[in-house]
Amino acid sequence: MQTIISVENLSKSYDNGFQALNNVTLKIHKGEIFALLGPNGAGKTTLINIICGIVNPSSGKVLVDGHDIVREFRATRSMIGLVPQELVTESFESVWATVSFSRGLFGKPAAPEHLERVLKSLSLWDRKDSKILTLSGGMKRRVLIAKALSHEPQILFLDEPTAGVDVELRQDMWHVVRGLRESGVTIILTTHYIEEAEQIADRIGIINHGEIILVQEKVRLMRELGSKQLVLELQEQLRELPPQLDSYDLDVAKEGMELTYTYDSQAEHTGITALLGDLSAAGIKFHDVKTTQSSLEEIFVELVNKIR
Repeated sequence: MQTIISVENLSKSYDNGFQALNNVTLKIHKGEIFALLGPNGAGKTTLINIICGIVNPSSGKVLVDGHDIVREFRATRSMIGLVPQELVTESFESVWATVSFSRGLFGKPAAPEHLERVLKSLSLWDRKDSKILTLSGGMKRRVLIAKALSHEPQILFLDEPTAGVDVELRQDMWHVVRGLRESGVTIILTTHYIEEAEQIADRIGIINHGEIILVQEKVRLMRELGSKQLVLELQEQLRELPPQLDSYDLDVAKEGMELTYTYDSQAEHTGITALLGDLSAAGIKFHDVKTTQSSLEEIFVELVNKIR
C-alpha cells in the first residue's frame, strides 16, 4: 500500500530532560484508519503535534506524502486536518463563521457547499448561526472536527475526538469517520475508548514510554494475541475442582455453576477435546457451552503491562 506518512527515527526531548519520544519509526498507509493507543503520557499527542508541525522534533525525519515537514511546512500542513483534545474555540463567533475562517487560514477559496456538507454530516447544520458559547461540550467537539475538515485535508488527525461525547453521538461520529475513509481521507485516531479502535480501525499501533511497541492489522492482532474462552454452564453446582483437572486453566464462577477454560486459539492443540473427556470422567455435566474471545482492551492492557 502507498505510504502517506513516514516517520523515521523520531525523538523528542525537552529542556528538563524528559524524553517524550524515543527513536519512533512508523508508516501510515494512504486511505486507512490507523488507531494509536497508549496510556497517558505515552507520547501519542507529542507524535501527532510533531507531524502537524506544532512541535519541533529533536531528531529524526517525517515525510507527509513525500514532503519534509520542516523544509516544506506549508505544503504538509495544508494536507492535514487536526482535531485536538482541548476544546479551544472562538466563544463569541458563530459556528459558520468559525468554520469559514478556518478554511480561509489555509488560503482556500470560499466553498459554502462543502461547509454545508460538513456541518450536516456532523449534525451541526441547524446550529450554524449559534455562537460557540451556547453549545454543549459534545457540540463543541463536533465544531472542532468541522474546522479540521473545512480545508478538505487528505489526512485527518483525531486526538481523543469523542472525549465527553455521549454514546449515541459517538456512534454518529464513527459513521462520519468511515465515510471520510471511503472518500480517500487517511485517518489517524488516538483514543481512550478502545472500543472505537476495535470498531473502526484498520491497523493498531501501541505506544508506551515514547516508543512504538507494536503495529499490526487489527484483525490479525486480535487473532494472534487474543485468547479464547470456553464457557460451560453446569447442570449441578461444583464446589471444588477435582484433582485430575488441575492441569487445565479453569475458573469456577457463578457460585460453582459455570466453568471457564482459557486457551490459545492458534495452538496446534487447544486441549478442548481432552478437557471434555476429563470432565465426563469426573462426572461433571453441562447443559450449555459457548466461546468468547479477548477484546482489544484486554490485549492492550496485557501488552502494556508486559513492558512496564
